Amino acid sequence: MNYQLSKPILVFRHIACEGPGYLGEVLDRKGIPYRLIRVDQGEEIPRLLNNTSALVFMGGPMSANDPLPWIEEEITLIQTAAKKKIPVLGHCLGGQLISKALGGSVTRNPVKEIGWHPVEVIAQAIDNPWVLNIPPRFE
Repeated sequence: MNYQLSKPILVFRHIACEGPGYLGEVLDRKGIPYRLIRVDQGEEIPRLLNNTSALVFMGGPMSANDPLPWIEEEITLIQTAAKKKIPVLGHCLGGQLISKALGGSVTRNPVKEIGWHPVEVIAQAIDNPWVLNIPPRFE
């Protein structure tokens, strides 16, 4: 598939270790322009989406319910994107922000879930193209 996007995707980073990662590599490989908004460094949240093809919200240790000044700005931006039918993607905290912006609720999980965990490819999945070239165990 050939992607020809002239407007950049905005990627919102909330903590230094939660950048675009593999998504950034794929976008670079496909020649899809993106701009990293370093929220963790105080970069301004854009208010207009005239020059944007999509929004991506990365993770972070905070909650969409925390009283941080940029959370409401991002929620408003997601609502604007939804009205304009601009695609939005969220990872972890980003998913919380999208849920809250679109009328969902974000509640405390009774079990703490954070960090990296061991993954094992089960025998039934070995022939699945999604797991080709993946080691049988990884973190």
